[in-house]
Amino acid sequence: MESSRSRKRARQDWDGAGAPPPPAERAVVARGGASPPWRDDDRDGHYVFDLGENLNRRYKILSKMGEGTFGRVLECWDRETHEYVAIKVVRSIRKYRDAAMIEIDVLNRLAENERYRSLCVQIQGWFDYRNHICIVFEKLGPSLYDFLKRNRYQPFPVELVREFGRQLLESVAYMHELRLIHTDLKPENILLVSSEYIRVPGSKKNSQDEMHFKCLPKSSAIKLIDFGSTAFDNQEHSSIVSTRHYRAPEIILGLGWSFPCDLWSVGCILVELCSGEALFQTHENLEHLAMMERVLGPLPEHMIRKASSSAQKYFRRGVRLNWPEGAVSRESIRAVKKLDRLKDLVARKADHSRAVLADLLYGLLKFEPSERLTAQEALDHPFFRNTT
Repeated sequence: MESSRSRKRARQDWDGAGAPPPPAERAVVARGGASPPWRDDDRDGHYVFDLGENLNRRYKILSKMGEGTFGRVLECWDRETHEYVAIKVVRSIRKYRDAAMIEIDVLNRLAENERYRSLCVQIQGWFDYRNHICIVFEKLGPSLYDFLKRNRYQPFPVELVREFGRQLLESVAYMHELRLIHTDLKPENILLVSSEYIRVPGSKKNSQDEMHFKCLPKSSAIKLIDFGSTAFDNQEHSSIVSTRHYRAPEIILGLGWSFPCDLWSVGCILVELCSGEALFQTHENLEHLAMMERVLGPLPEHMIRKASSSAQKYFRRGVRLNWPEGAVSRESIRAVKKLDRLKDLVARKADHSRAVLADLLYGLLKFEPSERLTAQEALDHPFFRNTT
């Protein structure tokens, strides 16, 4: 894998960038297919741009679609295909450039199978521009997180959650077949294919009896994105992966991780789509484990005994979670206490589907990774056959 990345890294962008251009070129104004004047990156290594100028000769920058630790995503106009595209412009920092090259490797591997086209975002190409890896993608709609936020975190209907869940599990099953582990599944990394939506009546406002409306996507089609943290099963794994709220217990306990960590994340995502809120809203390991026990019951003793030396501090006498004694604040204790058991949380949100949905979630959120449902087993669950 390293040799292919090194070979790709040697590619030049279409403007011959990679080192600052000569002074004469820096004076060129961005018009037609010309590059804009050379600018230094900002202090965080982000590419500095103005709307309406060019990102090399082919792409015109129309808007900023998003930003993350990796860099920025720009909406651009492709002069060759006459289509809108999304271009991920990675920060000019070595570790992010390396992650981008891994993502390109993963995307190319996924694209070898025709089935991927309906499951994962399609890469259309990449180039190195002024020391920024730029990955060109098809333009998709908003993320499921963006949609929840737009709706003031009102949950999706269970029927829609079922469609989202089925597609998400299909994409995870496909990745796992190829021995790839995504490691960063979350609503921000699941995009609707279309931006179109409809407005439907929501709840009434008690004080003034006003009718609230919420948005629902016209199409339930989604695609998985962001493969910069994807791990090959046979490579050495870093100790910490996944965004905090979606991180599996085996990662926190330092027990190592593999494919099942993706399924834990899927379980957390499904709860969030049904409830409108992240299941484990925390930023600290002990509180996170306490929340897990509150929602799912006690951690298995055998997992506690095998926990890494750095995780042993979260337990008393090696078998019981040091909670609430070890809590950092009363607010933290209250945050844990306000959580419901999983079956009660689902009962409040899922109505007629609650029993079968709760059963699926308990299968995805098993503490012991080896007991967790696989992606294919989850797809065969009655929840995805229940359409009433």
